[in-house]
Parts: sequence; C-alpha cells; structure tokens
Amino acid sequence: MPHQTTEAGFTLSDDPARFDLARAHGWIGGQSYWAQGIPFDTFARACAGSLTVGAFAPDGAMAAMARVVTDRATFGWLCDVFVDPAHRGRGLGKMLVAYVKAHPDLQGFRRLHLATRDAHDLYRQFGFTALTRVETWMEYRDPDVYRR
Repeated sequence: MPHQTTEAGFTLSDDPARFDLARAHGWIGGQSYWAQGIPFDTFARACAGSLTVGAFAPDGAMAAMARVVTDRATFGWLCDVFVDPAHRGRGLGKMLVAYVKAHPDLQGFRRLHLATRDAHDLYRQFGFTALTRVETWMEYRDPDVYRR
C-alpha cells in the first residue's frame, strides 16, 4: 500500500504508479551533477529496484523526487534527491528527507547513507554525519560509465 503525506500543499508519495519517470530522468540524467547522461532504461531499472518518492504540486505535477536503494530491513542509501528549479526555496528538500526518515519501511536501520557535494547542512538537520570508520569502506568506481 503506498505511503503518502501532504505538507504545505505538496503531496509526497511512494506510489510507483504516480511517479513521473520521464520527468525524473530529465532531472537526474540531464541536470544532476552525479548521474549526467544516465540512459533512460538504466534509470528506470534503478527506480524499479528502489523506493522512489515523488513530491507533487497542487496541480499534480511532480515537483521533486528522492530515491532510496534499500532492503527495507537493515540498510538504505538515500540518493537522487532533486527539486525542480521552479519549486526550489519552498522547503521541498527538507520535506523529502523528513518523509524518508519517517517512512514505515525504512525504520530500524543500522545505517542510512548518502553522498552529497553541496547539501551537508540540509542533511545534518536530520541527524546525518560524516561517514564513520571510513577505513573499513571500499568502492569500485567507474565515473565514465554513462559516457561510453
């Protein structure tokens, strides 16, 4: 059953049927700094395997989004948080993070991670801190994967 809430005239929902995948891909693949050029089908598979959240304006258009890669039991990675430029400055970023932190499927986690280049102050308001025990973490990184 989809989870949704309404705040300041916006409805936040995890209903996949309501999520505007084409609009979200335009933001993430076309405007984000972290996934520029991601192919539509790759993005669609990423959303299908994640908890996706849309923030919908009073007219029903999707105004912002967030995605959580998760097993819905122990771990999550908050990513693809994006607010449409026309809707910035209205607190939608805060609403999205608050929604994710309160979502019933995302409770009791040992870890909820994220990576950001420029929104540390936003996430600190919700209890996020610098990565601990960074020496234990490893990654395989291919920053040019979408350019090949």
